[in-house]
Amino acid sequence: MNILIFGATSGIGRELAKQYVQKGHKVAITGRRQEKLDEIERENPSAYYTFHNDIRKTELIPGLIEQAHQKMGQIDLIIVNSGIGKFNLELDWDICESVIKTNVLGNTRALTASYNYFYQHKKGHLVNISSVASLIGGGANPTYNASKAYQANFVEGLWIKAQKSKKSNIAVTDIRPGFVDTKLAQGAKFWVADVPIAAKQIISAIRKKKKVAYVTKRWCLVAWALRWMPKFLKKKM
Repeated sequence: MNILIFGATSGIGRELAKQYVQKGHKVAITGRRQEKLDEIERENPSAYYTFHNDIRKTELIPGLIEQAHQKMGQIDLIIVNSGIGKFNLELDWDICESVIKTNVLGNTRALTASYNYFYQHKKGHLVNISSVASLIGGGANPTYNASKAYQANFVEGLWIKAQKSKKSNIAVTDIRPGFVDTKLAQGAKFWVADVPIAAKQIISAIRKKKKVAYVTKRWCLVAWALRWMPKFLKKKM
């Protein structure tokens, strides 16, 4: 299987790439930090294809997918994992703008370009890494939670579009992690999953072509609770 992962120089994306390579797949990875791409490529030069990419430069994304196609052949799976999140208690606009450019504009361009690529080739599996945070507003960083809610809604739209298509066979999956032991968790202590465990569960959900999957699985309980949480509890978040 040929796989392209947007945002794979650290955290979940890097671990997904590592585990897929261990399973014998060819993996193309992207990221903003060239030194990290070089470091990953040195681990297994014959397995990785690396592409320097800033997802905020949306005009370059379709060309990157085509470059990966030319290097590997037809791509079977694309995982959009690029994302940022920072505490923003003061509602600093620079932080808001940065999150929107990455998590909304960049993410949407990667998803639409990937979907169109699969539609052109009549098959493929598109995966987005959103978050349990998509289910509720966040006082510590409203823009981050809102961006993840946007992603979850947009990906569901792509899933509906794929289900209606009679000219292609496209699977669409929304992965919603809870806290995973990466920089994005920012010191969280509740149900924090090790990165390899989270990646293993994500790969399992992708293999089963789930519409939505929570990682780790027990975050399904939190997702259910968030939908029914009373206002007085939400004010504490």
